[in-house]
Amino acid sequence: MFRLSVRLAFFAASALGLQSSIAAADDTQTARGEYLVTIGGCNDCHTPGYFFGKPDSSRFLGGSDVGFELPGQGVFVGRNITPDKETGIGSWTREQIVAALQTGQRPDGRLLAPIMPWHAFAQLTEEDVTSIAVFLQSLKPVSHQVPGPFKPGEKVSTFMFRILPPGETAAAAPN
Repeated sequence: MFRLSVRLAFFAASALGLQSSIAAADDTQTARGEYLVTIGGCNDCHTPGYFFGKPDSSRFLGGSDVGFELPGQGVFVGRNITPDKETGIGSWTREQIVAALQTGQRPDGRLLAPIMPWHAFAQLTEEDVTSIAVFLQSLKPVSHQVPGPFKPGEKVSTFMFRILPPGETAAAAPN
């Protein structure tokens, strides 16, 4: 009976140790993901206020308030990439986030906006892209519905940057 009690105690202690080592691994992966998101500049296009010089840290990565117009393609606003289930990527699995970063394709089959530099993220290791996904899933969900995307010629409801082909002037660009 004593040996059985000792074995059960050892098993319980081992399980607790395993849980804490898993938590430590997740913490390390989350920290790595935060680092990569920071140096990757994700905040720039995905946090409201960034392009006005006052990023709203309470809505970090909750979607921009400025779009990018690409000639012939429309206007694209940086999406909410927090784990909000209604307005962000909260319904995406970790694997779907990784796939979007590596292939440029969303879980619904739509391609990411052409301004999104997924080609650069596709060059990261599987471990690094997974760390980004882990970090994004660890964020506080932000409820913020981003407008768009807007097709060419559609009325835009947000500020936008206009990207012009070489040789064109802003005055000559169509409104």
